[in-house]
Amino acid sequence: MSFTLLSTIASELSISIKQTEATLELLDSGATVPFISRYRKEVTGSLDEVQVASIRDRAEQLRELEKRKESILKSIQEQGKLTPELESAIAAAETMAVLEDIYLPYKPKRKTKASIAKEKGLEPLADFIWEQSSADITAKANEFVDSAKGVTSAEEALSGARDIIAERINEDTSARASIRQLFLDKAILTSKVMTGKETEGQKYRDYFEWSEPLAKVPSHRLLAMRRGEKEMILSLDILPDEDTALAILENQFVKAKNEASDQVKIAVKDAYRRLLRPSMETEVRMGSKQKADEEAIQVFAENLRQLLLAAPLGQKNILAIDPGFRTGCKVVVLDAVGTLKEFTAIYPHENRQRDQAAAIIGALCIRYDIQAIAIGNGTAGRETESFIKSIGLPTNILIVMVNESGASIYSASEVAREEFPDQDITVRGAISIGRRLMDPLAELVKIDPKSIGVGQYQHDVDQVLLKKSLDTVVMSCVNSVGVEVNTASKQLLTYVSGLGPQLAQNIIEYRTTNGAFRSRQDLKKVAIMGDKAFEQCAGFLRIRDAEHPLDRSAVHPERYAIVEQMAKELNASVQDLLIKADIRKQIDIKKYVSETVGLPTLKDIIAELEKPGRDPRQEFELVSFTEGVNDISDLRIGMRLPGVVTNMTKFGVFVDIGVHQDGLIHISQLTDRFITDPSEVVKVQQKVMVTVMEVDEARKRISLSMKAEGASAGGGSKIKSGGKKEKEVEGDMQTKLAQLKSRFSS
Repeated sequence: MSFTLLSTIASELSISIKQTEATLELLDSGATVPFISRYRKEVTGSLDEVQVASIRDRAEQLRELEKRKESILKSIQEQGKLTPELESAIAAAETMAVLEDIYLPYKPKRKTKASIAKEKGLEPLADFIWEQSSADITAKANEFVDSAKGVTSAEEALSGARDIIAERINEDTSARASIRQLFLDKAILTSKVMTGKETEGQKYRDYFEWSEPLAKVPSHRLLAMRRGEKEMILSLDILPDEDTALAILENQFVKAKNEASDQVKIAVKDAYRRLLRPSMETEVRMGSKQKADEEAIQVFAENLRQLLLAAPLGQKNILAIDPGFRTGCKVVVLDAVGTLKEFTAIYPHENRQRDQAAAIIGALCIRYDIQAIAIGNGTAGRETESFIKSIGLPTNILIVMVNESGASIYSASEVAREEFPDQDITVRGAISIGRRLMDPLAELVKIDPKSIGVGQYQHDVDQVLLKKSLDTVVMSCVNSVGVEVNTASKQLLTYVSGLGPQLAQNIIEYRTTNGAFRSRQDLKKVAIMGDKAFEQCAGFLRIRDAEHPLDRSAVHPERYAIVEQMAKELNASVQDLLIKADIRKQIDIKKYVSETVGLPTLKDIIAELEKPGRDPRQEFELVSFTEGVNDISDLRIGMRLPGVVTNMTKFGVFVDIGVHQDGLIHISQLTDRFITDPSEVVKVQQKVMVTVMEVDEARKRISLSMKAEGASAGGGSKIKSGGKKEKEVEGDMQTKLAQLKSRFSS
């Protein structure tokens, strides 16, 4: 591990070289980001997940740079052109662009104008002109006229010499650096509609005649224009002022005022237009695209994190409905652990079958002691919600609209077919809606994150980088919450630190063959579960009914001995430490500091003893949309409505207000103060109050504001773990059930 790599990362991330080196050693040994940040705080100096991931990613980039340096050095050495100065320049290159500039003159090329001119013997003439002496250029050029070599005139000789000079200018590292900086600082992005595409490309009409400095183009706008270009609606140019570029080059290469200098000036213009300009435009196109990708992926990743960590309702008996008009509503019943108990279909939106649908729902609620009803928020969602609320169910039964984005993708996936081989896709979709209400994280990990619908231009960005980023987020969320090993799906287990698809499958097979795991030590009996994998995963896996109390917690098995020693010295059991605060208060953690265990780990242990297996997610919060506002046609300017943030972008946030079409709060309408990022004010799944500012039914666009007087976050009621609202619901459940039974029982 080179000192240069360590010092570069340490400097960029404002951490010590020791922290950087220790973290990279752990990563190189196979440790995961969640494991390192949670269980190796003493080693890294308590670096968090973001810092550890940043070290990993930057190390990958720098190692790629080092590999490229080695390849270039080998290539130049084989050419016999490697000098100590060149070797030093290559070693000192800090970016791939600078490195490639250095290599450009030595890079094997196909035939170019310059190489053809050299074959004609014109390089000495180019050298002569390059000196820019006051000699007679035409006379000198005549010396190189040779019809046998294809040079029939002095002008042809001069043209060939200029080609050689133009290539020299293009390959000059300082010239490339200057023009590159000009493009980065001063290039203008210009977008125009392609001839005859005005009607076809109406969705891009804002960019039919558009220009702005590249340095100021926000990521979403650049990606939108690039998509328009890809669809052959728009043409894009990214160029600085040409006179400025030529002035920079002439200042560097034109050294006199004579005939030779005039030839160099012509070569400068040719070098810029034919070689430098296309090269730099391509480079800044790629660079700006990469930057836009990174910003878009960052937005997507943060949105995904907030969605995955949305509050779960918990283990309740759920009746889930996938709404529909013509095809009816698919209804499933799930028990408290998400097992399918029964399914059927109802047609509440057909008058003749409305009573029958009500009877079916009522009977199911009685038979399975339903505690909550989950309704998908797609087509017919609000109408189905209104129907369910109208049939007189007990108020104790929660009625919740659930975001069903991606449910259809799950229902047709291989994962769904494995889980429910005997059910059709409509039943699988309803099951997914119900399980999302119970535990969003456990259900959403079964869907490709790109299909969840919380990104911007996710199909336009670098797909490899997107997948890596989103996988990192999912792994972070899964491990921060923890996983109950005896009920987790293969997909959820796959994201546990140290596991992956094969070990996840082996855990499922072991569980099927041998029954529930009784202890974390049983995990070692799983096929191919080695010591390293066990070390990485054990702390994140929970066993609710385990014999050892700490197996239900996030305390790692490697630290059980410390907790047992704490209990022993207080004449108590480990269980006592978990349930008796007065005993825990007597623990002096400084007594247990050692060479391998420091205060950060000991503080984590005490925190875990206070709330073993604690779920970091917030309490579930119920939101109710405004009655009677079910369609965009129901909206009126000035209406104040409750809503839920469904997606965030750099330019604003999208909010579900219960009318099938999300409204947009532009960033300027989020708050009265200036902000640069919507995440400063709201997050995905947050409940908000909004004011309707504009409605465009034809384009299905709704403009909203949170700036209006009285608009604020909120609008929901929290649900405790027992499933009741904070203010006790009036009425006795048994009385309500008796009334329900009387009404709906046959």
